[in-house]
Amino acid sequence: MPWKECGVKDQRISFVARLLGGRENMSDLCREYEISRPTGYLWVKRFHEAGSFQALAEKSRRPRQSPNRTSEELEQKVVQAREEYGWGAPKLKVILDAAGVDLSKNTIHRILKRKGLVEKKVGQEVATGRFERSKPNELWQMDFKGEYLGEQGACYPLSILDDCSRFSLGIFALSATSYKQVSATLQHVFRAYGVPEAMLMDHGVPWWGAATVSGLTRLSVDLMEQGIRLCFSGYCHPQTQGKVERFHSTLGKAVRHRGGPRKKLASWQKLFDEIRDEYNHVRPHEALGMGVPARRYQASEREYNPRPAPWTYPDRMQLMKVRSNGSISWVRRPHFVSMSLVGRVVGTEVVNNKLLICYRDTYIREIDLQSAEGTTLI
Repeated sequence: MPWKECGVKDQRISFVARLLGGRENMSDLCREYEISRPTGYLWVKRFHEAGSFQALAEKSRRPRQSPNRTSEELEQKVVQAREEYGWGAPKLKVILDAAGVDLSKNTIHRILKRKGLVEKKVGQEVATGRFERSKPNELWQMDFKGEYLGEQGACYPLSILDDCSRFSLGIFALSATSYKQVSATLQHVFRAYGVPEAMLMDHGVPWWGAATVSGLTRLSVDLMEQGIRLCFSGYCHPQTQGKVERFHSTLGKAVRHRGGPRKKLASWQKLFDEIRDEYNHVRPHEALGMGVPARRYQASEREYNPRPAPWTYPDRMQLMKVRSNGSISWVRRPHFVSMSLVGRVVGTEVVNNKLLICYRDTYIREIDLQSAEGTTLI
């Protein structure tokens, strides 16, 4: 059971929960999860220090200390020069050199950026690291492009892109970002290309519920029931979905090149189909060695199941049905889970006075049984 990039937190929670449950030993679990004993002890230590399974999320690799960081006094001189002249790093270096402040242009720029004095341009910032799945259908990216306005109302282009091949699985002209339209669209795609292992999305409707406790929506639950692992990008950080964002840039240019916006929704779909065909089969892609996505993509072997079978939870978990008000009862005390899971069975287990709630293979909530406070684990 090797760690999977989108399911790292769930794997860690499962590991720590099983170990602290007292029924299994460290060596056996480390072999099963294919990690070293020091790594296993690290996750247990992190949980004990924080007192919450939320602490098992991936931590930032940014150093806690920066011994070579420029002194605050020199940083202040850079800020003062910026406020006086309003220039960028190359010109400020000339002024600072004359004042006896010996800093490189890159250092000056980093100081300005750290102080929030570098103006961000739309589309300028790039992701700090790039990733790519090794096989088609390991991860799909899905997102809405900004709407286009027409005589019959707005057109909301929904794009679905395979992470490995960059193959466009569809560009759909929808009249709303509703569950009904997106669900029907996804079912169409799943029947045509199969089901991916994971999907990457932002914190937007209809796959994320910003006003809900768990973030789960009817659509995200549907995806989970197809065995799709949900991955969500960082808040206000579209770079996480770099490939679909880049695709939307290409889509926008193609729309302008072909005459600009259309007046009717049907005309939009015809245009999107033409652009998608060219993108998949004709347009060379630098990241693919100037090949085309269609040559690298193949449909998933996992078929869409319109009637998913009930999930089999581990024996250590106690099964509970989510009530009509979205809660479960633990020791005669209600604990809210999610309205999107009403009528469904969840798995529960208690570890160190924390009630863990799992839906299928994903841990979704942690309840402190002393304070009754809940934490979202997705």
